[in-house]
Amino acid sequence: MTRFAPSPTGFLHIGGARTALFNWLFARHHGGKFLLRIEDTDKARSTKEAIDAILDGMRWLGLDWNGHEYYQSQFWARHAEIAHKMLDRGHAYRCYMSQDELAAERAKAQEERRPFRIRSPWRERSDGPDGEPFVIRLKAPQDGETVIEDRVQGRVAVQNAEIDDFVLLRSDGTPTYMLAVVVDDHDMGITHVIRGDDHLNNAFRQLAIIRSMGWPEPIYAHVPLIHGADGAKLSKRHGALGVDSYRDELGLLPEAVSNYLLRLGWGHGDDEIISRDQAVEWFDLAHVGKSPSRFDFKKLENLNGHYMREADDGRLAQLVAPRLGALTSDQRDLLVRAMPELKARAQTLNQLADAARFLFDKRPLDMDPAAAALLDGDARKLLAAAHGALSKLGSWDHDGLEQCIREVAEQEGVKLGKLAQPLRAALTGRATSPGIFDVLALLGQGESLNRIQDQIVEPNE
Repeated sequence: MTRFAPSPTGFLHIGGARTALFNWLFARHHGGKFLLRIEDTDKARSTKEAIDAILDGMRWLGLDWNGHEYYQSQFWARHAEIAHKMLDRGHAYRCYMSQDELAAERAKAQEERRPFRIRSPWRERSDGPDGEPFVIRLKAPQDGETVIEDRVQGRVAVQNAEIDDFVLLRSDGTPTYMLAVVVDDHDMGITHVIRGDDHLNNAFRQLAIIRSMGWPEPIYAHVPLIHGADGAKLSKRHGALGVDSYRDELGLLPEAVSNYLLRLGWGHGDDEIISRDQAVEWFDLAHVGKSPSRFDFKKLENLNGHYMREADDGRLAQLVAPRLGALTSDQRDLLVRAMPELKARAQTLNQLADAARFLFDKRPLDMDPAAAALLDGDARKLLAAAHGALSKLGSWDHDGLEQCIREVAEQEGVKLGKLAQPLRAALTGRATSPGIFDVLALLGQGESLNRIQDQIVEPNE
């Protein structure tokens, strides 16, 4: 049993998505269950928008969870119950230290240049003042060490003297994250905790709670974080965006993002293209690397290009259409027909939409500078010759168009490219496009001839 437990204080970021993927794959590989728990203990910062973004991102990536999603705040009474049980068993204590006293202790630690560890004067006392607010703190072990046999990091040990008496229950009766996550994992039957290695230090503190309650200890696997291509901590400039941004702003496919995230820190030989079924079959913790992975957006784009070329044309057209504005039914059909040519040259849905735009542009076309340069010199004379030949063409298909244009080029004494380039500019307004014969076939005879005619006469004539 695994779980993904995001905090709903922002979008589902790319590191969280990878954590969710690894948990999902591990559970599915072993025929277990994968749970989703929204850790909304910080009510001031948790928002419905963030929760919706997390659920939407999970569904987009195809990471379904068993049962309904859980919300940590639903179990506060249970968390408080465990804190009081620990109190009764002598594994926790009431602490009446004021904020001023805590601040003084913190300042003293800074002055002495040592880590700040809470050692409350109330640890061994039970004579607290009646009616005064208190928190419940863990009575952390002070001798020996705590060892974790981590499935990724290996054997990791911490001296118990390094574990402070952290708060379990606040003075208002609400649980801290450290208590809530342990109780929820136990009650939900989580057997494997797979998460980022920024939580490794938390594991030692959480084990103190688990052992004080005599509960089974989960198997831990702390996965190294994702870094930027320069080795620095991942930030927005490296690609640390919300999953929704990869879909909506960058125009990537979920299967490409999933495949890329899988290969960030895990490998199966030299395999780069890994289907979801293969991932479920092959995934294990033994091949998760111990070093941080480096995020390479160019590699992700290239991978997305592969998945776009493999994707169904109708599906791609449906994804691209909203990026092109309101399209009629006929225009959507045209987009589907154009897809085999368009997707061969694009790596993202945004590039695909940009490449398809010429199909629906209104006449006269706006020429980009590179296209306008192709209409200088003898270009309009060549266009006039092509227009005359194409006007007489009876069969408007790829083979017939190719034969016609090649014959015009030969008659005019130029190489095919010398004619194809101004034709491309006249038909698309750009210097690059799908093959010129495909462009003519897709636009149809009437629209093609009209666009060519628009460029035969020089502007302002």
